[in-house]
Amino acid sequence: MSSTLQSYLEENLTNLKEKGLLNTIDVLESANGPTITIEGKELINLASNNYLGFATNEKMIAKADEATHKYGVGAGAVRTINGTLDIHMELEKTIAKFKGTEAAIAFQSGFNCNMGAISAVMKKGDAILSDELNHASIIDGCRLSGAKIIRVKHQDMEDLEAKAKEATQSGEYNKVMYITDGVFSMDGDVAKLPEIVEIAQKYNLITYVDDAHGSGVMGEGAGTVKHFGLQDKIDFQIGTLSKAIGVVGGYVAGSQLLIDWLKSQGRPFLFSTSLTPGAAAAAKEAFELMHDHPEYVEHLWDNAKYFKAELQKVGFDIGVSQTPITPVILGDEKTTQAFSKKLIENGIYVKPIVFPTVPLGTGRVRNMPTAAHTKEMLDQAVAIYKKVGLEMGLIK
Repeated sequence: MSSTLQSYLEENLTNLKEKGLLNTIDVLESANGPTITIEGKELINLASNNYLGFATNEKMIAKADEATHKYGVGAGAVRTINGTLDIHMELEKTIAKFKGTEAAIAFQSGFNCNMGAISAVMKKGDAILSDELNHASIIDGCRLSGAKIIRVKHQDMEDLEAKAKEATQSGEYNKVMYITDGVFSMDGDVAKLPEIVEIAQKYNLITYVDDAHGSGVMGEGAGTVKHFGLQDKIDFQIGTLSKAIGVVGGYVAGSQLLIDWLKSQGRPFLFSTSLTPGAAAAAKEAFELMHDHPEYVEHLWDNAKYFKAELQKVGFDIGVSQTPITPVILGDEKTTQAFSKKLIENGIYVKPIVFPTVPLGTGRVRNMPTAAHTKEMLDQAVAIYKKVGLEMGLIK
């Protein structure tokens, strides 16, 4: 290693550690279910995005095994050469039907969706209005596009309208897009899509909703756009296959015209080997399970409402979440790190969320109750929260 690189890394890693901002990576010795095992210790798992418990669903595992035996462990090529298998097409048709759109395209990850879809449509000479709390993949996708990025205050419709008016009437831009998360992953609040659509129609904005944390959760599982009945008003519906769906990958759902364009211009689609056959088959089964068994989503919401209410009774600040995402907001980064460590020591696995994932001074531990948790697990978790909170003087 060069001395220049070594000095840079040592100095900056030390700086992160001193500020309580250095991530630690724990290794699981079990499946990522409602409980997990780390270093031989079983913990209640409240850190996973496995909303519906599908990561360990037996029917999905069977479909993945079946497809792997039929097609192999990998697709063997990018989609545009000979890496498009019929299972990929079946998955995309299933997604489109579930989302209520004409078509869909599957990518290798949700991050890849935003990197590929934004830059396929938005170019230098365009403008993107972007909510200031949008996910990192949206931010990076916007940067890659070369378009002018205009930050919009979080969920502030007056600011959105003012900036939409200014951008569209300036004559500087060929086209203007507004991008928002459907569900914001750190606070659990939901985008104001009816108001957004009204503004978008007024100023002829392209609309783009990244519903990674809404798909499988909102709108009976079909997402935040369906929750508001706006499938015909949103141009891009982005989703992930790695959270509620429980597998890996991502997708864009929209018009046939849009999907045709993304299949010819989406760079991750064009230049990276396609989803494994097993992942595609398992994801397809997940959508069918949600359609046939709405109780998965119903149970998720029952658990989430119960857990949130119990944490509030104990005296914790869970913010403004409107979804199963349940932050316990503490503020100070070092306190957040220490609180998370204590919770893990006492039997709950939650990770500290600090800057740069959230703004400085808003550190929190983020809980993700799932459909797979039992009430007994959630009661035990609340009891541990109360014990640790009292010991650290965070509640009375």
